[in-house]
Amino acid sequence: MIKKIALVFLFGAFSANAQNNTSYWQQHVDYVMKVDMNVENFQYLGTQELVYTNNSPDTLSKVFYHLYFNAFKPGSEMDIRSLNLPDPDPRVLDKISKLIPEESGYLMVSSLTQNKKPLTYKVEGTVLEVTLDKPILPGEKTTFSMKFNGQVPKQIRRSGRNNKEGVALSMTQWYPKIAEYDFEGWHADPYIAREFHGVWGDFDVTINIDKDYVLGGSGYLQNPQEIGHGYEKPGTKVKHKGKTLSWHFKAPNVHDFAWAADPEYIHDSVKVPNGPTLHFLYKDKKEILDNWKDLQPKTVELMNYFSEKIGKYPYDQYSVIQGGDGGMEYAMSTLITGERSFESLVGVTAHEMAHSWFQHILATNEAKHEWMDEGFTSYISTLAMNEVMKQNNPNSLKGMYKTYFQLAISGVEQPQTTQADRYAHNAAYGASAYAKGAVFLSQLGYVIGEDNLAKTIRRYFDTWKFKHPTPNDFKRIAEKVSGLELDWYLTDWTQTTNRIDYGIKEVIEESGKTKVVLERNGQMPMPIDLYVEYTDGTIESFYMPIRLMRGEKENPISSMKRTVLADWPWANPTYTVELDKPAAAIKSISIDIMNLLADVNPSNNSYTN
Repeated sequence: MIKKIALVFLFGAFSANAQNNTSYWQQHVDYVMKVDMNVENFQYLGTQELVYTNNSPDTLSKVFYHLYFNAFKPGSEMDIRSLNLPDPDPRVLDKISKLIPEESGYLMVSSLTQNKKPLTYKVEGTVLEVTLDKPILPGEKTTFSMKFNGQVPKQIRRSGRNNKEGVALSMTQWYPKIAEYDFEGWHADPYIAREFHGVWGDFDVTINIDKDYVLGGSGYLQNPQEIGHGYEKPGTKVKHKGKTLSWHFKAPNVHDFAWAADPEYIHDSVKVPNGPTLHFLYKDKKEILDNWKDLQPKTVELMNYFSEKIGKYPYDQYSVIQGGDGGMEYAMSTLITGERSFESLVGVTAHEMAHSWFQHILATNEAKHEWMDEGFTSYISTLAMNEVMKQNNPNSLKGMYKTYFQLAISGVEQPQTTQADRYAHNAAYGASAYAKGAVFLSQLGYVIGEDNLAKTIRRYFDTWKFKHPTPNDFKRIAEKVSGLELDWYLTDWTQTTNRIDYGIKEVIEESGKTKVVLERNGQMPMPIDLYVEYTDGTIESFYMPIRLMRGEKENPISSMKRTVLADWPWANPTYTVELDKPAAAIKSISIDIMNLLADVNPSNNSYTN
């Protein structure tokens, strides 16, 4: 999510190792849902059959479901949290507290059985706690059958009806969704502000709705010749009988299902060469038509960029849909507000599409590791925008570094291991998840080399796609690619608020040679690239690995002479570099001329003679 921004897969045991150092496993679900939507009162009735496969080594006596729409009623945890934050999300503020019953959201379960046996359950806010009739043993499957009903809230956050641009239905997190269970146990977090974690599976969804409404979202439409609305084959005439249409979708191997609907949607589709079909659904408003038409070839370029840099997009469709309250990623789709400048429209599409890789294929737990999702997405989408929009910015991530620096000196920074809802300030969450997360990747390129970073991203995708990777899993991939030890980097950057601050302490000439004394003022250690420019115009570099790395990176500027010096033990506050030239022969000395080191005090990083 951005602010004011057939598959063959074997579930069960995998050979890769997760953070708990045991054989990796993950649960599996098969959903079949049917929903009747009333577009007059925004209420709906649904049935759900869920086949749950317990691939864990544990016996489960309870299960939990998320009931996200219950957040949109006065007195909910989302409401109370927003009312008590010093800087609440401007889209939320006190709006939930002011909702009248007809505007509130709710999701209620009217019956629930396990293998046809009734179950007892209780609702606690946005979580349904279910006591099982029979425990689910390791390796067993069980079938839950449910009847539920809901009311779509007035658009406030992500989901809702009648958003500010007039989109009728933004149907995200709209169904009772079983919680994830993994090596850490259940993840039945209440819906307060942040994002989501879900179980991999297959979705079969039928939506019955007024025939004038056009839908888009996750999955593949199974009955395009009955539906029409631009989904049918060209030249086909579709006649609708009755007042409603049944839209039947299947979404294989995803961990969510979202959709949106509006009677004024224009539907365009574009085929990516050797790639998926892109669907665009947007309001028929004269003032936005040109931007949405021009967005389509740019989206093709973005799809190709991400597939090249991360890994091939594995599905056969992707939908860009006007809706929601900003920009938010979902399986095979995104909802974005559409009344924007063209660059902003491309930018939000780039960010949300990148989430298809970093979240909807590499499904990290966003409540615990939000920086992996948002940060990695911000990193790659910023680079993509620089290329696709021909921005020609030699340092396109400069803004990410600037935001991180502001966070680091703000006094409100918390470690990135902070649970996403526990940040004391919204601004600190945003800067940490997006900017500091992006700098984590960019600066990793400084530590292990840009080529190794590119290889790490691709190998990470190939190894962990359709799974739930953790920070340690990513770190281990980077170590295998680079041959360097990186636990120190992951620990300091994500588990502390230690800052990087290196400087040139003094330059001393002795016996025709020059000593450059460097100092570490911050608590976080880093290797150092030192560049010396001489009065004759030549430049050479001196590289000081830190001993913790147990190795060194390749020369980042292959055309430049580089001297690899002895390791800098991180505990040593200073390090002396001796140059075989007098001070008069030196024009300048600089730390990190490539601006990849997130040094919070660059004022002491250079010396001019």
